[in-house]
Amino acid sequence: MADEAPRQFEIDLPPDVVAGSYADFANVWHTPDVFVMDFVSLARPPQAGTDAEGTPITVVPGQVVQRVRIPPQQVFELAKALTQQLEFWEQETGRTAS
Repeated sequence: MADEAPRQFEIDLPPDVVAGSYADFANVWHTPDVFVMDFVSLARPPQAGTDAEGTPITVVPGQVVQRVRIPPQQVFELAKALTQQLEFWEQETGRTAS
């Protein structure tokens, strides 16, 4: 296959994945070879607690609903796609993300 040939992706979306998973936030971290995005849904309301030193804290229980791993090269493409979609969303809704 020549490097210059255009690509046409044929991507299957299994029926059990169509609905997706709701996430309240994402945590992003990396290793030398991969970026990892953990999408987290809150499990129950925040509650008062204390840390190991006895300092008062608010504990926010959550559960990872999806973990996605992507190669570092794809992070730039993902950032571009998110920026583009956010701009479209702002135009369509008249709202801004900030």
